[in-house]
Amino acid sequence: MQSEHRELPPTTIGGRTFQWGTRTFVMGVVNVTPDSFSGDGIGSDVEAAVEQAFRMQEFGADMLDIGGESTRPPGIYTGAAPITAEEELARVLPVIRAIAKAVDAPISIDTQKSKVAQAAIDAGAAMINDIWGFRRDPDMVRVAAEAGVPVALMHNQDHTRYADVVPDVIGELRRIADAAMEGGVACENIILDPGMGFGKTARHNLEILRRLDEFETLGFPLLIGMSRKSTIGYVLDLPVGDRVEGTAATVALSIANGADIVRVHDVKEMVRVAKMSDAIVRGWDGDR
Repeated sequence: MQSEHRELPPTTIGGRTFQWGTRTFVMGVVNVTPDSFSGDGIGSDVEAAVEQAFRMQEFGADMLDIGGESTRPPGIYTGAAPITAEEELARVLPVIRAIAKAVDAPISIDTQKSKVAQAAIDAGAAMINDIWGFRRDPDMVRVAAEAGVPVALMHNQDHTRYADVVPDVIGELRRIADAAMEGGVACENIILDPGMGFGKTARHNLEILRRLDEFETLGFPLLIGMSRKSTIGYVLDLPVGDRVEGTAATVALSIANGADIVRVHDVKEMVRVAKMSDAIVRGWDGDR
């Protein structure tokens, strides 16, 4: 179970202060892609994206993660075809501008391209979420540092070979965080993500969740994204649209083991799971 007195400096995202350790924060996923692995991609329908974002905020999402390029790994539904920065921008910019006007929740841009990150920030995004931890586009760190925005940096690799998955991933995340700070990103603006399902087998993902408390040695907030992932499908033998209970289990146990943010598709349900889990793990100030 997570450390009772784990203290991390707060992070400001889009004018909101996130005091880590007080509760678990929920990041709602808005996929403006035609080929999302999770089956919820809404393509170029800006109105639908705004409606989804508003609904997620009403359900309790603390932030919204907008992505215009499918990040499903190779081997999962044949993998995702890469797209150009121009195509990604055409998908995300109208949505970011519209959502920024319609909701108060801070917006994160899910991209691995510096050109997209910069334009998204200019359009209203307040955070960068990079599945390659700034290792695929070396200019990402400059964009983040100059903008002064928080960043979620994820562990990822092109294979599933590890000597020991947990210390190996921890060591690489430490190098990723060090590189970001050397590039000018403030330490309080760094959030780390073990990268569930990216360069990992289902057994690896389950082991990371089981040993998530070991990642607290990194000294940064932890973001966990297991929502609807294939590991849940393998364990439960269920299709992507029928994994809400499996996702709930991963959210609850992630929180018990130290997660600070959970990235989810089913916001209404997972906000409730997070609230109940927090009451158990962090304590409850109710009067009964």
